[in-house]
Amino acid sequence: MYLPLAHCAIRSWRPSDAVRLAVIANDRSIWMMLRDRFPHPYSQADAEAFIAFAATEVPECNFAITVEDIVVGSIGCIRGDDIARVSAELGYWLGADARGRGLATVALRGFVGWLWANSDLQHLRASVFLNNPGSARVLEKGGFTLAHIARKAAIKDGRIMDEWYYVRVRGDDPSDAREGAGET
Repeated sequence: MYLPLAHCAIRSWRPSDAVRLAVIANDRSIWMMLRDRFPHPYSQADAEAFIAFAATEVPECNFAITVEDIVVGSIGCIRGDDIARVSAELGYWLGADARGRGLATVALRGFVGWLWANSDLQHLRASVFLNNPGSARVLEKGGFTLAHIARKAAIKDGRIMDEWYYVRVRGDDPSDAREGAGET
């Protein structure tokens, strides 16, 4: 998959991305905002294993966020199954050197548009720790709405934490038909 966007692109992972991925993902500040299955420290072997996993997904669900074809972050989803097969949980992160430039918002909007155009998904959700208001703002700019605050719903680094739960439903936003519609 390759999706060109303003200021960045979303594309399939490549084995050659492993070195860069290991460098930018080995950042405790990223790990602190993600699920524990995201390793820390993040090694070259972790990067290679993740990229190999992403290459086997059908449908493909995990992608690199790039600027001038250099990996700056990651975006993807975990599709639901059984009765929840029309929903997915979204996640994204950017390396420290790519933050503060609006790239996460552009990538999220483009990815959601791509999902609407290329899948049967109807419901997207994302959760954010309350100590990450920047990511919550990205979701809001991306058309997500706060569904609820889940009190004491997660544990990270030994601390019980609250989470904001955001949702976006296909058709709720008129721009759904325009964003990220194509794949090249």
